[in-house]
Amino acid sequence: MSKSKPLTVTLIGAGLRGMIYSSYALQRPDEMRIVAVADPDEVRRSRCQAKFGLADERCFTSWDELFARPRQSDAVFICTRDRDHYEPTMKALAAGYHVLLEKPMSPEWQECIDMGRQAEAYDRTLTICHVLRYAPFFQELKRLLDEGRIGRLMSIQHNENVGYWHQAHSYVRGYFNNTESSSPMILAKSCHDLDIMQWLAGGQCLSVASYGHLSHFRPESAPPGAPKRCLDGCPVSHECQYYAPNTYLIENAGWKGEAASNDPSYEARYQAMLEGPFGRCVYHCDNDVVDHQVVSMEFEHDITAVFTMSAFTEKCNRTIKLMGTEGEIRATMETNEIEIRRFGSGKSEVIQLVDPEGHVGHGGGDMRLIQDFVKSVGSQGQHDSSTSAKASIQSHLMAFAAERSRVEKRMVRLEEFLHSGALA
Repeated sequence: MSKSKPLTVTLIGAGLRGMIYSSYALQRPDEMRIVAVADPDEVRRSRCQAKFGLADERCFTSWDELFARPRQSDAVFICTRDRDHYEPTMKALAAGYHVLLEKPMSPEWQECIDMGRQAEAYDRTLTICHVLRYAPFFQELKRLLDEGRIGRLMSIQHNENVGYWHQAHSYVRGYFNNTESSSPMILAKSCHDLDIMQWLAGGQCLSVASYGHLSHFRPESAPPGAPKRCLDGCPVSHECQYYAPNTYLIENAGWKGEAASNDPSYEARYQAMLEGPFGRCVYHCDNDVVDHQVVSMEFEHDITAVFTMSAFTEKCNRTIKLMGTEGEIRATMETNEIEIRRFGSGKSEVIQLVDPEGHVGHGGGDMRLIQDFVKSVGSQGQHDSSTSAKASIQSHLMAFAAERSRVEKRMVRLEEFLHSGALA
């Protein structure tokens, strides 16, 4: 690709994340252009076609149809469901495309390894959407650690406060509620966080121990008389914080309403409450992923870390505490506020990042990820993406190890994956 020409991209999967990443082309058309789309859903495909002015012959109903044609672009953005990542990625790399792949790479750890090796074999860029590394909030934390502002890092305490409403939408009623159809929650929701913790630790994770359960969103927790669906005469509809119409039938239902129905009309959303998965009582779903989990980790250089993921929080945010030999850092992503306390000083320094974006676009990470991908592809090997497959595989394996630990109730060493050459 010539540096004077914008990167051309084909979007595979025109759902929410795909449309967010592809919007970079509208912001910086001199750097990137969307030239084709592949999606089996006619509504999403047509919406993408209209947004980017694509010709009919550049709109495909499947990735197989796309790959049966000559190469359409320099790169593809693969934003399909978790279990639909491996096949299009392997085919795209073999066809000569550079690939931006939504996280997690795959629910199967061996497939993650295979994709990384495929990218190396075909000398293609494979970037994983670990967008938090690009957020100014976490980049500032990394800078402070690298400068030695709290001495030598000794311990990390990181919380992902999922939020009761987010848990109900995505991990009870929604697409990521079942391990067999998507991924374990520690992978689907929190491979972001494990990646950040490894990045901040600055070394390899050696072992993990994890505990977690699905404790609340179960049939035995349902209020007396609660029906299978919220609209079927629920006796506690006036007081239940999970009553579906209060989320999906309001005037500005946003991305949650879009998930429930591609058609934004009230009538279509109401029908979705009667028939679709988002109209179900949260205590009568087919969910099997945890609603709370904790992971303890040992890293190189004697660094220890604890990660807690919980549905049972009011706010949906991330909080972190970094403990060093000379001080500590406490920070909240939602407010972009960072507090540094040096031992013995009796004082604290507060850093308030300018124009805080909170969780909007993952704290500004979404567009910076795309910018880095464009730069990586255009550099012809001179710039390696911060979240290349090579960099991301370690944190994926941490998630797989954590789930193995949780299920088997034992400590898991990452070297267990050496048998297949995963960490070689």
